[in-house]
Amino acid sequence: MRAEPLAGGLSGPDALRSLLPVVLDALAAGAQQRGGPLPAGGPEGVAGQVREALGPVLPDTGTGAEESLRTLVHTLAAGAADPAHPLCAAHLHTPPLALSAAADLAASALNPSMDSWDQAPAASALEALVTATLATEAYPDAPAPDALVTTGGTESNQLALLLARERHAHHGTVQTLVGANAHHSFHRAAWLLGLPEPVVVPAPGGVMDPVALDEALTDLPGPLLVAATAGTTDAGLIDPLPEIADLCAAHGNADLHVDAAYGGPLLFSDTHRRLLAGLDRARTVTIDLHKLGWQPAAAGLLAVRDGADLAALTHTADYLNADDDTEAGLPDLLGRSLRTTRRPDVLKTAVTLRALGREGLGELVDACMDLAGHLADLVEKAPGLELYARPTLTTVLFRPYDAPDTAVATIRRTLLTQGRAVLGRAAADGRLWLKATLLNPHATPGDLAEIITLVEGSTDR
Repeated sequence: MRAEPLAGGLSGPDALRSLLPVVLDALAAGAQQRGGPLPAGGPEGVAGQVREALGPVLPDTGTGAEESLRTLVHTLAAGAADPAHPLCAAHLHTPPLALSAAADLAASALNPSMDSWDQAPAASALEALVTATLATEAYPDAPAPDALVTTGGTESNQLALLLARERHAHHGTVQTLVGANAHHSFHRAAWLLGLPEPVVVPAPGGVMDPVALDEALTDLPGPLLVAATAGTTDAGLIDPLPEIADLCAAHGNADLHVDAAYGGPLLFSDTHRRLLAGLDRARTVTIDLHKLGWQPAAAGLLAVRDGADLAALTHTADYLNADDDTEAGLPDLLGRSLRTTRRPDVLKTAVTLRALGREGLGELVDACMDLAGHLADLVEKAPGLELYARPTLTTVLFRPYDAPDTAVATIRRTLLTQGRAVLGRAAADGRLWLKATLLNPHATPGDLAEIITLVEGSTDR
């Protein structure tokens, strides 16, 4: 039997060193073949290219490490929607920093499993330090904040509902209230947790209406959880957090959760953190660093104002956190997640925080905010285009004047199929809009002008 080299141990770095050039060359060749933000040809064309390159998924005799890496990495890169391309601007899909991706390689090679201390001694200590620091960013005046590492906003929001359910287990069933602008994950979380379907509060203009919320809080018995949003998926809008926090406090029967998966990293920006005023009054906060944090997915967080709330997640499995081990001082990791096996996703984040600092991250945030403002300027100057509103975060909605929704959808799909640009779609004000979500701090004004040119050219057809 041929012994394939392992990634860890003393010989692991040498084994990786010989393979990394293959991977890097294949990434470059695939990007060159693609030539743009995504491959041309649409779903059937791309699927056909993958089938042709792959051949049998499980051949009788393997092709060897270098050939397999070269073929499949090249194929994936050639067929990727590349968030590092400035014309790939549809979703909250960030181009990861090179240093974060390098750190992720180290995490994969070492492969700690974050479910018991004896599988992840240093990683568990690093996670505790980093999460405490990031929790303090969200709750600068709280005596004992904490945060959990999650896979992203969906898991964080589900955890927030779970913690609320457990806090009020002896006081009735928690009813969640969400804005009509809220992320879909709240409805799914309520279903998974056996909670009532969330009450939807009107969100005229894309943000939760405090008057309607006040009426709902008056009519509903407690316990209640109000889920506000700091960075909506469709338009990047922020609910009026101070007013919502005031209402929760005044009614006395409602906790506040803020889904800041998108907008949370504004905390790093001295210029823009004011937009998050009131965030620290929430009991729980969702933050994603694989959005405005430039981390490879996944890099989510759930921050809590009072770390004691996390006691509800306590769980014991004798082979992982036996009571006598915990009493002897081995850290208990099972209460840090609903998952058992999980990657040390905190490493890439820790590397980024150390390398860039608050100032460096803030500059990246500010750069993307400036790009959104510049694109909005270009749309306003284009005689054939209409701007939905000046951007709050880094999302810009626009459309051709007087175009039917079917034409707007066709423009987007045409650019996708041609591989020329990746723009999103959003419904707002009763109409369909093209959506540019600008998360690439290296994009230039010329790139933004090209987006306008492509849309105008597609409109003319």
